Amino acid sequence: MQAAITLENVSKKFNGNPAVDKLSFEVKQGDIYGFLGPNGSGKSTTLRMIMSLIKPDEGSIHLFGESLASNRSSIMRKIGCIIEKPDFYGYLSALENLKLFARANLLQLNEKDYTNLLAQVGLSGRGKDKVKTYSHGMKQRLGLAQVLIHDPELIILDEPNTGLDPQGIIDLRELLWSLNVEQGKTILFSSHILSEVQEICNRMIIIHHGKTVVQGSVEELLSTENLQVSMEVSNPEICKQQLQQSRWQAFLQSEDEHRFSFGMAKTEIPLLIEYLTHHKVFIERIDYKNQLEDYFLKITKGS
Repeated sequence: MQAAITLENVSKKFNGNPAVDKLSFEVKQGDIYGFLGPNGSGKSTTLRMIMSLIKPDEGSIHLFGESLASNRSSIMRKIGCIIEKPDFYGYLSALENLKLFARANLLQLNEKDYTNLLAQVGLSGRGKDKVKTYSHGMKQRLGLAQVLIHDPELIILDEPNTGLDPQGIIDLRELLWSLNVEQGKTILFSSHILSEVQEICNRMIIIHHGKTVVQGSVEELLSTENLQVSMEVSNPEICKQQLQQSRWQAFLQSEDEHRFSFGMAKTEIPLLIEYLTHHKVFIERIDYKNQLEDYFLKITKGS
């Protein structure tokens, strides 16, 4: 299967300063890609070049096997995107904005299509409200409706969960899963919420200083062999005593009053819990540090 996006040695400078420097990566069709990098890493510039909003100084961009430079019109019909923030006419309703966008793109939709589209992004019953009355999160949802209006094969989103409340983030996650699993759409999105990237994506790309630092499957890149596990207990003295006479002492990294910290594989966690509960240690809480955050910091600082 051909790649949805292929960048080869793409570079872009602004005022002589490189924003993107010989960047190369590939987005395979049918996957959900997380696109990560610190502020100023070149993420937004890269997305704008993929969407043909700005031209690269060097290198080539191909989408669905076609050159973006020579086949822009046919390619853009296959893509839906939000770059930066969605923009609408505030004095018009959400429905009027969507109809205006559809007419501008020569799309023919009926009223049921618009109703289903608004329901899909969580705006049922709000289609006739003027956009100026919308919260930032609601505008984000309307932006997603605009992205989906022409049933694109590839969806590109730049920080789509900005301004969403916790329920909105969950709804977005489920929508992206549905679009990918049920409709086979390829999705590339950048986000500063690393836990969401780890939760949603099966592949990821990390760039830094305009260069690709790493790319691959989330499962392969994020080993579960060395997690930072934190545990709180109500009887720390008994816990300490039981740990000292067990193999788990070798995993213990620190202890502070009721909290014990371990370095271990994810598969070891239930075994530790089983051992401690069997020896009358009362565990109040156990969790492990988000691995992508550690991996991201290690990769970007190391590069």
